Amino acid sequence: MNQEQLKIMKTKPGFIAALDQSGGSSPKALALYGVEENEYNGEDEMYAKIHEMRTRVIKSPAFASDYILGAILFENTMKRKIDGLYTADFLWQKKGVVPFLKVDKGTCSG
Repeated sequence: MNQEQLKIMKTKPGFIAALDQSGGSSPKALALYGVEENEYNGEDEMYAKIHEMRTRVIKSPAFASDYILGAILFENTMKRKIDGLYTADFLWQKKGVVPFLKVDKGTCSG
């Protein structure tokens, strides 16, 4: 996080949007959004549909830094692009929203 992003997080009012559905919760999230399981085949197509949904949310005028300070992103989303920019770059450069990577990989004990 750079100094500008840190200042935003410390001083501006707003909230952090959770855009981090992963594989287990994605079918239900898509169904709530109106996309049924028969509209995609397998994980790759499902994640593409999730990214389409997130892109519409992120590009909405209501998704603005006046209200949203940051967005938590799933690893798969970080690898995808919106209008030619990686999602995290689009959030920061075009929307002024600080991106966060959700880290939920388990740990091993030896």
